[in-house]
Amino acid sequence: MNSPKSPGRTPHTRNYFYVGGLERLLVGAGASEIVHGQVYVEHLAPVQVTCSTPIVFIHGNWMTGTAWLNTPDGRPGWADYFLARGYEVYLIDQPCRGRSPWHKGIDGDRSTPSTHPIESHCTATAKYNLWPQAALHTQWPGTGTKGDPVFDAFYRSIVPSLVSRVEAAELMKAAGSELLDKIGPAILVTHSQSGALGWILGDARPELVRAIVAIEPNGPPFQEAVFASTPARAYGITDIPLTFDPAITSPADLAPVVLEETEYYTNIQQPHPARQLAHLSRVPVLVMTSESGYHTVYDHCTVQFLRDAGVDVTHIRLETNGIHGNGHMMIMERNSDEVAGVVENWVESRCKDDTWT
Repeated sequence: MNSPKSPGRTPHTRNYFYVGGLERLLVGAGASEIVHGQVYVEHLAPVQVTCSTPIVFIHGNWMTGTAWLNTPDGRPGWADYFLARGYEVYLIDQPCRGRSPWHKGIDGDRSTPSTHPIESHCTATAKYNLWPQAALHTQWPGTGTKGDPVFDAFYRSIVPSLVSRVEAAELMKAAGSELLDKIGPAILVTHSQSGALGWILGDARPELVRAIVAIEPNGPPFQEAVFASTPARAYGITDIPLTFDPAITSPADLAPVVLEETEYYTNIQQPHPARQLAHLSRVPVLVMTSESGYHTVYDHCTVQFLRDAGVDVTHIRLETNGIHGNGHMMIMERNSDEVAGVVENWVESRCKDDTWT
């Protein structure tokens, strides 16, 4: 693992730009048009770039690119961690949130969670104990509940997000593809809801996605888990089509079958032989799972779907690396740098002299 030359915040340059966007004629306004669906991109570059492949960080639901800048308790975040190690970094705000504008009457409805599900799902899981591993959560700084200054700082960073995951995915596919076309080959780091966006961009631009690091990606295949059991992700791991071989004309062609049913999740997969993900299988993938987050219940199902479809997946459970007590928000918990180090080591192990293996 490379060591930064000094602790603390890393000197860097900053720039921003927008990608994507669709023109929309305004009714009753003559020839006037607006652009919607564009995505804000923040580009950070260390004084000395030593890694040729930049990292694009894609935040999860109800969050923005600020999730990677610093932690709610004031420490440098993953953006700084990788800047200190010579990587250029791109931070985005997903469509229709943060600095990526939302247009009433044109873009779809949005929602914002209350404090309760944030506590029970992410920051105070041991208190609520909603799944078997929840009690192991120890790494969130502070109590993780309303009134605690760290929790309050985190909750104030939460913003409204599109309700329709299909709409969000389609807008992000267009904007993310344009971003990759602009900056060239990159590593994608996704978290939670944006896990599906990583698969979509890897499918759309396999020649430009050097690797995908999926931190507890949205899952499991075909159906919600732990908190609900409703159908989801019609294409297994995404809400919009991916490139399968043999090709499909509708989600029904995947013919999903139930392999296992438990109290907390149902493992639904393609029948064997599984259709292959013709484009995504060209991209190496790391799926990383915490010891105590709700994804520890079912991330293996997502990994199975990817592997059956021909994707080269490394699945790391943090506890097997001696890293304990993390939950779903591991990217900003007390030991976030230690978790980032696992990502760094995997990326370096797959890239030798700018050749990805």
